[in-house]
Amino acid sequence: MDATNPHPAPAPRALATEAVHAGRDDLARQGLHAPPIDLSTTYPSYDSRGEAARVDAFAATGAEPDGPPVYGRVGNPTVSRFETALARLEGTGSAVAFASGMAALTAVLLARVASGLRHVVAVRPLYGSSDHLLTAGLLGTEVTWTDPAGIADALRPDTGLVVVESPANPTLAELDLRAVAHSCGSVPLLVDNTFATPVLQRPAEHGARIVLHSATKYLGGHGDVMAGVVACDEEFAGLLRQVRFATGGVLHPLAGYLLLRGLSTLPVRVRAASANASELARRLTADPRVARVHYPRIGGAMIAFEVHGDPHEVTAAVRLITPAVSLGSVDTLIQHPASISHRVVDAEDRRGSGVNDRLLRLSVGLEDVDDLWADLDGALAPLSRGAGLCSYAAPPRGATSRI
Repeated sequence: MDATNPHPAPAPRALATEAVHAGRDDLARQGLHAPPIDLSTTYPSYDSRGEAARVDAFAATGAEPDGPPVYGRVGNPTVSRFETALARLEGTGSAVAFASGMAALTAVLLARVASGLRHVVAVRPLYGSSDHLLTAGLLGTEVTWTDPAGIADALRPDTGLVVVESPANPTLAELDLRAVAHSCGSVPLLVDNTFATPVLQRPAEHGARIVLHSATKYLGGHGDVMAGVVACDEEFAGLLRQVRFATGGVLHPLAGYLLLRGLSTLPVRVRAASANASELARRLTADPRVARVHYPRIGGAMIAFEVHGDPHEVTAAVRLITPAVSLGSVDTLIQHPASISHRVVDAEDRRGSGVNDRLLRLSVGLEDVDDLWADLDGALAPLSRGAGLCSYAAPPRGATSRI
């Protein structure tokens, strides 16, 4: 294996093909069809001198050891398959998986702090826990919050990272990633690509050095696995593996298997859910009970909308849609960010970044769009009674949207 590129790609293939085959290219040669799950925590080694050399090499560079596995905290073959696949989908040299999205962000920050680069420049809004981790300085970091136009002026000699999310959680605000990357100069740009996934955008193609996913969401896609992953070049991946080894934020092999399986349907799921979301956004935009709808130009399966009235009445009234945190599952979820996902963000900062108290976030799934609309229409009904409005009928398909 080439130490400078542990995940060499075959000839260029379409994303849908990579989603099905990346990480599985060696299976047929082994007489296998489904990827195996390796649950071992440790592995036999009768050559302790050779093992010592491999451990020394890992400690020096963080490169994946040649030869058989060593120990579950160094790496796992099943997890490596998922990492290989995700790196190919994002168009990066490597990827490193972790136990959660927050564990992945923590590893990135620790890797930069270890290099003496404690300052972070960030653009709101971010996922609430990411905002909290940066603001609290729990890892010895100092953050400067700015808008995209202020990134270049906010950089300092000790700036180790610029952090953005586009489309952003939960407002779905979008950034010009190429312009942002240019503003970063030599400072690595981290883009949280959880909402878009590589189906809709590949930040590395626009100059981002680090691409972060809460793999719990669309990459897993079924609400049954928690994970995080960082797609990046091999040099930075080596640092992340060393942090993972030292801190123990490893991904369980079964989770790695479920994620690899989830990637195979990622393009189909994202496109189908996006079609539902686009139609629901169109209907919500025309609804007099809704004050404003946020839906990204690049599309996607996430909608944010502000209501006239009490948003808590909406989340209490859904029946088909599940009122719950998280997103990216095959079923539709709704939640009130100011109460849950972004509650840990200071109220003034939260509202200043567009997360107002009447905003609801909808993660659209794969159900029939008319069934979803019937549930939303019913959940919005209490707002109609409170405002003296009539129940709303969906506009004809093709009506102009005011998103």
